[in-house]
Amino acid sequence: MLVRADLNVPLEDGRVADDTRIHASLPTLRYLLEEDATAVAVCSHLGRPKGPDPAFSMDPVRNRLRELLPDERIEVLENTRFDPGETRNDPAFARRLAEGRDLFVEDAFGSVHRAHASTVGVAELLPAYAGLLLERELEELGKLLGEVERPFVLVSGGAKVEDKLGVLRNLGGKADTVLVGGKMAEELREGSPLGFPVELPTDVVAAAAFQADAETKVVPYDALPDGWLGLDIGPESREKFSAEIAKAKTIFWNGPMGVFEWPRFAEGTKAVAEAVARAEAFSVVGGADSIRALNELGLVDKVSWASTGGGAALELLEGKELPGVAVIPAAS
Repeated sequence: MLVRADLNVPLEDGRVADDTRIHASLPTLRYLLEEDATAVAVCSHLGRPKGPDPAFSMDPVRNRLRELLPDERIEVLENTRFDPGETRNDPAFARRLAEGRDLFVEDAFGSVHRAHASTVGVAELLPAYAGLLLERELEELGKLLGEVERPFVLVSGGAKVEDKLGVLRNLGGKADTVLVGGKMAEELREGSPLGFPVELPTDVVAAAAFQADAETKVVPYDALPDGWLGLDIGPESREKFSAEIAKAKTIFWNGPMGVFEWPRFAEGTKAVAEAVARAEAFSVVGGADSIRALNELGLVDKVSWASTGGGAALELLEGKELPGVAVIPAAS
């Protein structure tokens, strides 16, 4: 059988730097092995190579998966994006992936928003089923689209409003409170395309330059010195955001509050992560940066659901059809 997993993990010095997605793939693989599968071929993309590229080889991922699940029946295929037919959903490449396989299991939630050969093409050739992770993602994220317990607080951050606009419009309109940080907040201040109010930072951690060790000071959002940049929400905003999150019974958080990769500008994201983890609420966190923040703080197990899908989660919550889900009758 063929399993499409999401093994698109960060690499550093030829090793897996964060194996969260590999761990997330294990329940489905273990289930198949326990059900006496004779052979399980696992395929995934890794990065965005334009063709075969040793820097994006699946070898480090293959090695880590074998450490976590040492079973000779598991085979990890090479990066699907090494073949140009992958992103074109080329029938010939789909047939090569399907050759010799008796069924297909789609478990890569993080990729089902793309109509690629390994997510859609293969599912049109073989009996196709949803894996345990895909089913759980659809179930947990789907709860946000129905009736939710209130207050419902939506927390959004990151660099661009346009990346989150669909979700903000679809979910934000039903939320009781919408908190926005990061560069997105500056864009919304200049002119909001949303038809409802949002809570924006009242103060920021300003930096003299876009540098990890730049001179900093906390200033009101409207008193940013000329040439300076707001790289994190300030302490007053952290307190206000945390207080709103504490009241919530339902939470969706996607996106950092600043340049959290640099420790001096990570306090806002840390404050939100800790508030979400403490809240007595159904909490869903999505997006690679937000999940990374939870992992670094050891809080990922303190939220109700940490989604493995970035773009896929946003498109689902925006109300869009996911091609890799629609092609599986039992999942759509």
